[in-house]
Amino acid sequence: MSGHSHKHQGAQSIDYYAYTSGMRKVNASFKVLFSVTLLILCIVLDHIWVSVTVMAGMGLLTVCAGGLSLRRYLSLMKIPAAFILMGSIAIAAGIAARPYGDFNLNLHFFYLYTSGADLLRAARLGLKALGAVSAMYMLTLSTPASEIISVLGRAHLPKLLVELMNMIYRFIFILMDVQSRMSTAARARLGYEGFKRSCYTFGHIAGNLLILSFRKAGIYYDALESRGYDGELEFLEEEKKIKAWQVFAAAGYLLALTALAVIL
Repeated sequence: MSGHSHKHQGAQSIDYYAYTSGMRKVNASFKVLFSVTLLILCIVLDHIWVSVTVMAGMGLLTVCAGGLSLRRYLSLMKIPAAFILMGSIAIAAGIAARPYGDFNLNLHFFYLYTSGADLLRAARLGLKALGAVSAMYMLTLSTPASEIISVLGRAHLPKLLVELMNMIYRFIFILMDVQSRMSTAARARLGYEGFKRSCYTFGHIAGNLLILSFRKAGIYYDALESRGYDGELEFLEEEKKIKAWQVFAAAGYLLALTALAVIL
């Protein structure tokens, strides 16, 4: 994907970061196995310091080894962090008709309360989720989606599911490009001036996008058949060997996390 076609938004930006990552040349199967193992460890060990170590380690790996700027990484982390924070607050806080817990706030009709144990439980859960997200971000920000899908195929995921993932992933970019052009045309005609007109424009774009999606899908399938599509997509893949130091480094990191959970 060339730089001039890049747009810093949504799936396009993540795909761009993956293709330009310093870890792009690392074997995709190795990265998938490592990140999934980290995710499982975060959940199974359920330890605050393990979660913090995974979050910090994967962040440093993505920024330092991957070459992604810290500002961009934190910007991408804001979205899941916001949802995790809201979920953690919901877990830590409770509502009662009378004072309850270690800390409470009188809101006239009811009390908002929490306790030290609830705060600790919410912190543990929130950090565990952030650790798991950072492990997945390390994977997605350093590995193009096509390579991840290919790894899933080699892991004997049903062929139909792999084919659908490939087609849907590529079709997303086609629809995003069409939607972007429609929105640009609408802005040029002052289609977003005022709430009422914005709703009207949004409805028209959504309707046109639905019609165009069916048309584009037909064209896409015809193009596949004209190139000999027989129900299975084949892609050329770059061979990337797993280096011994990468295996030792990953194994050492995973063992250190396990030891951290046992010692602390």
